[in-house]
Amino acid sequence: MDNEVELLSDGDGLAVIGEPTAVQGFLATLGLPSTELKLSRLSAVLGMGSAGLQSATAHIAAAPAVDSARWVRLTEESARKVNEFGLMPTSESGVSHAMIGKPGAIQSWIKLDKGPGQLPANPRMLAGTPALMAQLAMQQAMNEVTDYLAVIDAKLDDVLRAQKDSVLAQMIGTGLQIDEAMTIRQHVGHVNEVTWSKVQASAGTIADTQAYALLQLDALAEKLERKSTIADLMKTANDTAAKTRDWLAVLARCFQLQDAIAILELDRVLETAPDDLAGHRLGLKAARHERLDTIARSTERLLTRMETAAATANSKVLFNPIQSPAVVQASTSVTTSIGDFHERLGIDTAEHNVEARRWAVAAAEVRDLARAKGADAVDTGKRLGVETRQRAGSATGKIANRVADRARRRREPKDDTQI
Repeated sequence: MDNEVELLSDGDGLAVIGEPTAVQGFLATLGLPSTELKLSRLSAVLGMGSAGLQSATAHIAAAPAVDSARWVRLTEESARKVNEFGLMPTSESGVSHAMIGKPGAIQSWIKLDKGPGQLPANPRMLAGTPALMAQLAMQQAMNEVTDYLAVIDAKLDDVLRAQKDSVLAQMIGTGLQIDEAMTIRQHVGHVNEVTWSKVQASAGTIADTQAYALLQLDALAEKLERKSTIADLMKTANDTAAKTRDWLAVLARCFQLQDAIAILELDRVLETAPDDLAGHRLGLKAARHERLDTIARSTERLLTRMETAAATANSKVLFNPIQSPAVVQASTSVTTSIGDFHERLGIDTAEHNVEARRWAVAAAEVRDLARAKGADAVDTGKRLGVETRQRAGSATGKIANRVADRARRRREPKDDTQI
């Protein structure tokens, strides 16, 4: 049936497979942007002819040919739309599947009641399609990093050349080799032995560079923690803001090249050991998540240190009206840089925001506190004054009475018997 499409999801993306008109109609109905998924690449490397490929991809619909497949990146919005079709798990770890059809109503699609036997029949096809999807996902992530480096106008080569460490010096050449391999792959359609031989030893250099960049970020965080005076804190915070963007650029480039190597690896495994393709894809996915977690821990530590430094500066703004706002400004700069970096790499970021405490506000608070204390002192003084006057009045009265008694006794006549 021409109005049926097959959905295949690996958790990060969605493959929509079927007759071209049905695929385009489904994507248009849901408003999902997509990229071409070239399933034809699987026909040669998996040892299937065109009939075998069609059988593997179109077994459900029993269509004479399936020559269209599109890939959709699963965002929060697109995943919510796709989940309505109730994708079911397959025998492939992390891969789910559904068959849907377009009934009479143009704006609605329904899940078709198909038994387990109607799932993709060829195990290699089920493993191969998610591998192609993973490559598209990583390619898009690489494009995001390219845009990120362009936006921050990072002179990455200058950053790398300025370092004395030999590992960083090798990063430029390694990056050029991997970029060249990706260009050849784009023109040839696969990764041959010659191309792979140029880049297969590059992973170690990239890993060393990433580790070095993370150590530099950790060192910046430790320096912030050791500073006690506001003047030292301002100098260190400004230095941190200037260097953080450079090291984030190095990390972004490392991550981009690691994704490129993973794409090339999947091509090589697809051609040389297709039975290992599913496991290799899952291994690459797990390793990628571990790298993201490692980077997130390091950058979060730096964010926390900067936030603490800003809070300390704010507490002392009254006596440091120039240095304290500068520390907060540096903290804001670092927070913005890391936030942009996390967004490009798909890292969830906790919200960090410390506003500069204006000198006038701090002064007003001190003035109000002084007034409040002064008012308390005045009230206490008044109360003590009243009590003093009352005690003084009481004492004066007693003394006056004693004086009057003495005067009265002197005026009284003396008794003659006592003469």
